[in-house]
Amino acid sequence: MKKVLLAFDGSHFSEAALDFAREMNAKQAILLTGAFLPQVDFASLWTVTGSDIPFAESAPMMEDSTSKEVRHNIQRFESYCRQNNIRFKTHHEFFNFAIPELKAESRFADILIVSSQEFYKQAGTELTNPYLADILQGLECPLIVIPEKHCAPSSTILMYDGTAASVFAIRQFAYLFPEWAKHPTTVLHTATSEDAEWPHEQQIRELVTTHFPQAKWELLVLKSGSLLTAWLAEHQHAIVVSGSFGRSGLSMLFRKSYITGAINDHQLPVFIAHK
Repeated sequence: MKKVLLAFDGSHFSEAALDFAREMNAKQAILLTGAFLPQVDFASLWTVTGSDIPFAESAPMMEDSTSKEVRHNIQRFESYCRQNNIRFKTHHEFFNFAIPELKAESRFADILIVSSQEFYKQAGTELTNPYLADILQGLECPLIVIPEKHCAPSSTILMYDGTAASVFAIRQFAYLFPEWAKHPTTVLHTATSEDAEWPHEQQIRELVTTHFPQAKWELLVLKSGSLLTAWLAEHQHAIVVSGSFGRSGLSMLFRKSYITGAINDHQLPVFIAHK
């Protein structure tokens, strides 16, 4: 059994994120915790999290109409879980539950699921990377970002750049989702020249083939960031596995062309893990 956190943005309700949790439960039973974040302006929330101002004093307040919507969404969440035989718990004290509490709760969870559409549409393209990086900095479990137009993943893309972060993410995905590791898998390494080599090739091939029996290997030479976006567009119904993309992680090109494209364009679900 896995313990899964599912975060909802204020009055918004993500059917896609719930459906993803249902698919997980069908493979292996889960305990699903619904966290309903009360803040309605995530752009403001992002500017607050890195400041010295106490969160309770600076976070946007929730209007009465929004409060009613959140309570209604809690009822929808609980009803959905009962109908689909999912064990669940709910944080009813949503006035006091926000990003810091979500981070603390993640210490005792296997995975956090968020909806990319609701969590990033207010932050805007320029804020998406810093905002997600800020969440990742405090999270103590892996994260899956789900697009609203979601289909069950039938293949896997492992983003590998030779860093410890990318290898850690591959291992975490294999441990948490051994059933999905059996799907057709592409190990993707991006480079800027034709004569590029795979970093630590023998070791990564040994690790991947141990967990992903249908793995194939592809080295993609990028002349521009749009090539990777186009490549990802050709791999529908896949889930992308990535290490954290903080300052010590992936390259600037990797961050801009891959993570932002996959999340903001709602192309593919993204699994992100970091130490």
